[in-house]
Amino acid sequence: MTRWENYLNTAAGIVDEYDGSLPLHHYLKHFFKARPHMGSRDRKRIQQLVYQFFRLGKWQQQLDVKERMLLGAFLCEQSPDMLLGFFRPEWNERIAGTVTEKLQFLGLTWDAASAFPFLAYLSEGIDPEAFTLSYLQQPKLYIRARPGKKAAILRLLETAGIGFETIGEHTIALPNGTKTEQILTDKSMYEVQDLSSQETGQRFKPKARERWWDCCAASGGKSILLHDTEPTIQLTASDVRASILENLRKRFAEAGLKNYDAKVIDLTKPVTGLPHFNGIILDAPCSGSGTWGRSPENLYYFSEKRIAEYAALQKQIAKHVTPQLQPGGRLVYITCSVFKEENEHAVAFLKNECGLEIEESGVIRGYDREADTMFVAVGRK
Repeated sequence: MTRWENYLNTAAGIVDEYDGSLPLHHYLKHFFKARPHMGSRDRKRIQQLVYQFFRLGKWQQQLDVKERMLLGAFLCEQSPDMLLGFFRPEWNERIAGTVTEKLQFLGLTWDAASAFPFLAYLSEGIDPEAFTLSYLQQPKLYIRARPGKKAAILRLLETAGIGFETIGEHTIALPNGTKTEQILTDKSMYEVQDLSSQETGQRFKPKARERWWDCCAASGGKSILLHDTEPTIQLTASDVRASILENLRKRFAEAGLKNYDAKVIDLTKPVTGLPHFNGIILDAPCSGSGTWGRSPENLYYFSEKRIAEYAALQKQIAKHVTPQLQPGGRLVYITCSVFKEENEHAVAFLKNECGLEIEESGVIRGYDREADTMFVAVGRK
């Protein structure tokens, strides 16, 4: 058996056994750990085949697993590939073409509704075909330079021979797979943060010494962004998971944040014991559907009924946090979802049920920029 046949067989076996209950990258980590004889090149190619299978969503499901993997490799890759050259040499000769050209060569038509069975739920302004085709390409790796650190970061990247693109004042786009921790060893210099996520920070607009609450803080990325925008704020960060707050404390220590309160708070219940705030960041628990280009297994295994479950949770949280706003205070509502029930419908709830005046709302498109797609709204009390 050739190396290429072994790769394809192994990848097909993974897809047959994987059921979506674990994030795919965790599953693969355990899979390869149990097979230490596999080298890094073997692991990388097998992993690519598995991800390329899931990038097709539900499109062309009549094909068997191996055929879908080869089709995914052809549509997702841009450089000649030895595995594809072994199995489909005539495809490999056309690997540098556009997706449209490749589909025409194969006599296929891209079916957005088949690839992404949830088109009816998309938020306003999202182009269904462009959005679904973006799944064929993994979003770039983005980092945010901390204040005053960008020049030093660029020098280190240049010394390491890493290609990069600068976007705006603080954003740097890197090739996927870049070992940032090996090149940028001082973690206080930067944060790994998607382009669209960074752009949500443009809505924070904190003033000196204001009191702000990041109420669903997770590991604290938005809190650090907020602090870098205005270091004098009085920051409270909370999450329902104590283990996540331990990660937050570690991340804050690496970033040099010292003056903050971190609390475990269950926002499905009324809030007690907190002061009122000038600003609240509600980065709500959501489907994550705007980030599935990074985790396409979620596209494949996601259940439609979960949209309504997330939407109900978001409204429950919004109902409990908005009373903590001072008069004139601002709430920044954020999701990494593309579903209108989690986005526009949530904005209507903030307005009609929570009494906020909506100053801004809309999708932050990432699908046409090799980034995540997000939604942000700003409401004032």
